[in-house]
Parts: sequence; C-alpha cells; structure tokens
Amino acid sequence: MPDRPSLLYVTDLAYPARGRRYGDEDVLLTSRLREWFDLALCHPLDALALMERFDAVVVRNSGPVLHYREEYARFRARALADGVRVYNPLTGRGDMAGKQYLLDLTEAGEPVIPTVDRPQDLPRLPAADAYAVKPKEGADSIGLRFLPRAELDGLDWGGVLVQPRIDFRYEVSFYFVDDAFQYALYAPDPARRWVLEPYEPGAADLAFARRFVDWNTLDHGIQRVDACRAPDGRLLMVELEDLNPYLSLDLVPEATRERFVRAMADSLHRFLA
Repeated sequence: MPDRPSLLYVTDLAYPARGRRYGDEDVLLTSRLREWFDLALCHPLDALALMERFDAVVVRNSGPVLHYREEYARFRARALADGVRVYNPLTGRGDMAGKQYLLDLTEAGEPVIPTVDRPQDLPRLPAADAYAVKPKEGADSIGLRFLPRAELDGLDWGGVLVQPRIDFRYEVSFYFVDDAFQYALYAPDPARRWVLEPYEPGAADLAFARRFVDWNTLDHGIQRVDACRAPDGRLLMVELEDLNPYLSLDLVPEATRERFVRAMADSLHRFLA
C-alpha cells in the first residue's frame, strides 16, 4: 500500500436532498481528506467502471439506491466478487441490507418502532390514530404513506412495512465512526426533520445508540443511529443508516467537525492496513 492511498469517493453532488446539501458536505470532506489520500470524485453510476483503479471506494452522499437499484446491485456484486475494498464495508446489517432489520429487531424485543410486514401480524402493533406504510426498499421518505387502521384491511402487502405513527417529542441522531461516538444532533420540531441542533446525550442515550452499532458488527465505517423520543420518554430506534448517512457537518462546531474528519481518516487508514 502506498504512503498516500488512492480513494474513489462516490457522491451525487447535485442530488436535490430536501433540507440537506450533499455537495457542500462532500466538498468539505474531500478537501480535508486530501491531506492523507489521493482522491477522485465520481457519480454512483460511474463507480462500477472506475472502482478497480483505486485502493478503496468510499461511498458517501450517493442518494437513495432506489433510484439506481440495478446499477447498485451490479456494483455490489462485482465489488464482493473481486475483493474491492468498499467503505462502508458491504457487510452492514442496517439500511445497507434493506429494512429487514426493523422486523428482526422488533421480533427480538429491541427498542425500535414496532414493525410488521404481514397482515396477520397487525395485532402485534400498538393501537394508533394512523399507521405509516413504507416500501421495504425505500429511503428519504420515498413512497411513505399514512393510513387509518380501517384502510390497512385492503392494503397490498407486497414489499411494504407497517408501523404505528407515534407522536414523538423529537428526533435525535447519533453519529459514529467505527464504534466511536462522535456527536449527536436533534430536531426539536417534529415537523422539521432537517432543522437540527446540537444534542448532549446522557449515558443512557449513548448506551441506547451503541447497542445498535454493536449489533451491526461493522468493524469500520460511518453509522448514524436515528431515534425518536416517545411520549413516555423512551428512545425508539427509527433507522440504522450504514450505507451513506448524511452527517450534517455544517451544523456542528468546528472542533467537532475537525475531530470527525480525523476519526474518519484514521478509520480509513486502519481499513486499508
């Protein structure tokens, strides 16, 4: 491995993410990572053709895979077959592998929003005024619907998940590099998901987030644990984002941002060692 490893950094700089600026975040990150790595940026649709020319592929703000499902499947299959190093590694059990983890964690009794994918399991969900219906392969709220209980009887259950709609107090996200906590942000207004502020987690909050990072068993990579504060005060996991989590680095203090960049660079060096 050369002193300056080469990275193919995968990002969709122009993706119109609601409330987020993918391009700005990845310009910031790559401008700092160039201190340690030789970098080239590419669109996710170009990654398959370019990836074997680099020491590793870093998948960052590449947009919902739903928009290029077949191309991503070919990229993933080739990378696994040829031993291409992809960061995050392609062994994640969270959103990288679809939404099955929400069903598995519900079945295991873990503190997640209860989730089912079969009509016969509806009685396992708590009563609610409305229910969220979302595609199993969805992301970025694409295809999300809210239905009253009566309309679930006629639902086409092919490829969807159903969860109770919870009137949570706020959403909070915990950001990790490898297994090390970096920072947390929360949205105090439930109606404004991406209007975030710094959040100081207590010991119980960190233990909650870490249990899902530990469950995911990724030795390297960036993970974001999204949760909501339920009316009874409990945290419930909403999403375990381990493919291309947006980091909201523009909203953290400079010292926190610098610490994150160094943690990511150190993680990449360990990953390539």
